[in-house]
Amino acid sequence: RNWPCKMSQLPPKSPSVPPVSEGTNSRVESLDNLSMDSFWLEVENIKQSTEAEQEECSLSDVKTQEEGEAEAEWLQDAGLSDLLGDRASENDNIVLLSTLTKTQAAAVQRRLDTYSRSRRRKNKHPVRDVRDIFGVANSEETAAEKQEPSPDQLWHNLRTSNVQRKTQDYSCTVRNPGKEEVFNMDVAYSEQAAVLLKGSFLSESRRLKDGNTLTKFKIPKGRLGVTRIGDLSAQDMKKIPTLALIELTALCDVLGFELKRNKAAKLKTTEKRLFGVPLNTLLENDQKLLPNTKVPLLLQALLSCLEKRGLETEGILRVSGSQTRIKSLEQKLERDFYTGLFRWDEVHQNDVSGLLKRFIRELPAPLLTAEYLPAFAAVQNIPDLKQRLQALNLLILILPEPNRNTLKALLEFLSKVVARENNNKMNLWNVSTVMAPNLFMHKGLPNKIPEGKEKQLAEGAADVVRMMIHYQDLLWTVSSFLVAQVRKLNESNSKRYQFCDKRIKNLLRKIHADKDKVEKNQAEPSKTVKVHSSLLLKDSLEVHLNNATRVADVLRQFQKNLCQNGWNIVNTVNLLKCNNSMECTNLLLYEVGGNIGEHCLDPDTYLLDLYHINPHAEWVIKQNPSYPRMF
Repeated sequence: RNWPCKMSQLPPKSPSVPPVSEGTNSRVESLDNLSMDSFWLEVENIKQSTEAEQEECSLSDVKTQEEGEAEAEWLQDAGLSDLLGDRASENDNIVLLSTLTKTQAAAVQRRLDTYSRSRRRKNKHPVRDVRDIFGVANSEETAAEKQEPSPDQLWHNLRTSNVQRKTQDYSCTVRNPGKEEVFNMDVAYSEQAAVLLKGSFLSESRRLKDGNTLTKFKIPKGRLGVTRIGDLSAQDMKKIPTLALIELTALCDVLGFELKRNKAAKLKTTEKRLFGVPLNTLLENDQKLLPNTKVPLLLQALLSCLEKRGLETEGILRVSGSQTRIKSLEQKLERDFYTGLFRWDEVHQNDVSGLLKRFIRELPAPLLTAEYLPAFAAVQNIPDLKQRLQALNLLILILPEPNRNTLKALLEFLSKVVARENNNKMNLWNVSTVMAPNLFMHKGLPNKIPEGKEKQLAEGAADVVRMMIHYQDLLWTVSSFLVAQVRKLNESNSKRYQFCDKRIKNLLRKIHADKDKVEKNQAEPSKTVKVHSSLLLKDSLEVHLNNATRVADVLRQFQKNLCQNGWNIVNTVNLLKCNNSMECTNLLLYEVGGNIGEHCLDPDTYLLDLYHINPHAEWVIKQNPSYPRMF
């Protein structure tokens, strides 16, 4: 069966569908009691609206890759293309290896093993032995080179391994039903998973019930605070997808799951200006009108219209508008949207929701991308809720920025729909089942579904959408361990490691030896620093730091000086509200330079700790940007 190019082959909704088989979906408690009618009704609506367009697939069919091709493409995407050459390169990308954890390095090694074997079988010029890179020399691992363990074998080996690691506190992963749980972002997810497996702390499958009873997770704020997507500069964010891909692969390896990726396909051009246009093209056109646009203007208009007049509408998103009217409205939008002549107040809300879903479906490539749509779908196969969220968090970080920003705008709107459940009768599960087909079914990306698995996969897709809506604040966080890796990358690039021989084995040995040492920072108990401001013409603020000084304290001190001393301020109109409470909510403190590009700091960041990590940075106070930050 094809899902979704030949949607007519999907089974119709049925009240007598057999229960979900035990296994990958055993975590979903009483999902049979959560109606999937909305899902199949949406599938039927999509089929009817696109019956005449079935032959017009925008993406070329995904071809089966030969052995080694997927690994070569993975290494390329992971920023490790240098390892595919016949000799070590002094390219800056090689310093990426210096930031890897042990589980991440093992994931890279596994792909190099497979790629090397495929090259040898094809009698091509030999590639460098992986042992030259990671210093693998014992006979046991040499034998492993001849036969790579399957995921099941890897899973078994991890569970039965007697290798002892240093004791670390992962108590937060022990399940405590009904209570708020800690979501650890300080230690790489793959390392957490490996320690849990080796320590026999295999957690029980999380059973999802209703949206109101989903487990609550809390990200503990360390001394350096929490970093959200949007807090890092574009320069540093470009490094995150590469690191997230390596970490996601390492996590899947430890858990024994295959990370499924499609090969990127070329998109066909269209003469339209709005529907069926690639996100990048839409944004390029929109940015000519509004330079800082990060979400397509059409999508913003659709969401704004629904927020103003549709949130209270019963069955919004679920109740389908007229397909004839929706098609006509699409044509009017193509003609009148950019001229400002389109009359939104004359459009029925169910037709607007139909246009919204059509916009998502008509994108030439899926919003979750053709490459990673299978990976998003496969998240449902991870038994543990926390690890499913870890995988989703990494997938969100891997997405291209236009896709990620657009997805966030959509999810924020869907949260608003759920919040009005009492009026619109659309709870979290209803919204998830309606939106899942629009996100996971793409006419240009056929996907074979095993016979009898339709219901299980449909429920799994809805479950993934439910997690993205409910846990979006968590998912749009950049883990502390990834920020630390970005810092290390920047430091390594500035040092420009010198390679002493053709192999980089010695370098890697030195790097990992250094990692095993306990780094004791010669921390000063206090420090006086200067904080600059883009708001001031000449003055700077001298701040005395101690172990209790936070970003919020500095911002309060800065505002107090502004109000009391009458500093010369640029653009004072509507900038500050000085009152007796001395509150200021529109100022931000940035860390600039050193081992980071630019980093908007959490108000709860302890500045002396930050100073010790990045002593060469400048601290600059800026006004909160007018464009909403993508949280």
